[in-house]
Amino acid sequence: MISPFRGDVVLTGLVLAIPVFLLALRGDFSAEDVLSRLPWCLAAGWAAVAVVRFASTPPAPTKAPQPTAAAPEVATDPDSERAPA
Repeated sequence: MISPFRGDVVLTGLVLAIPVFLLALRGDFSAEDVLSRLPWCLAAGWAAVAVVRFASTPPAPTKAPQPTAAAPEVATDPDSERAPA
């Protein structure tokens, strides 16, 4: 779980809040509107960073199977393979 106040999350949230700030400067949003939308920008930044971090994390390496003890080889007698005469 990543913290919602990590640097990359806050930076992404601020980038997503740029339109909100611009609409406030233009006069379309009041201060109350801006303050009610900023937590949503932080939440969207957290979700975006979480998705990117999940997608860019390589899968955990799989462990190679442990070699088992080698079974003793049965020595064959070359004479035993011949048919009786």
